[in-house]
Amino acid sequence: MQDFRELEVWKKSHSLALAAYRATTKFPRDELYGLTSQMRRAAVSVPSNIAEGCGRAGGPDFARHVQIAAGSASELEYLLILTCDLELLDRDEKQRLASEVTEVKRMLTSLIQKVRGR
Repeated sequence: MQDFRELEVWKKSHSLALAAYRATTKFPRDELYGLTSQMRRAAVSVPSNIAEGCGRAGGPDFARHVQIAAGSASELEYLLILTCDLELLDRDEKQRLASEVTEVKRMLTSLIQKVRGR
């Protein structure tokens, strides 16, 4: 068992979750239970799954949780596209968040490969 707070990918994904929360505060009130909630859940799922995986017994279970985190990062990536196309998020903020998502996804992919011994 390792301390998730020591992982750079967790730190980066936690920062991303905070940024997603801040970005969604500008969304219309009628999206509170729609895109606001969905985007926040996807963003929070990334560091949450890393943390949960660190609390598990070993490599395969940890790798599975990191894969789930990667899936949530891809979901967030799509939600950024959608919210920008719906003009709920401006293009500059979308691009900034999308760059962070891309970096987190790369880090997650690298971590999965490391855990699986490739």
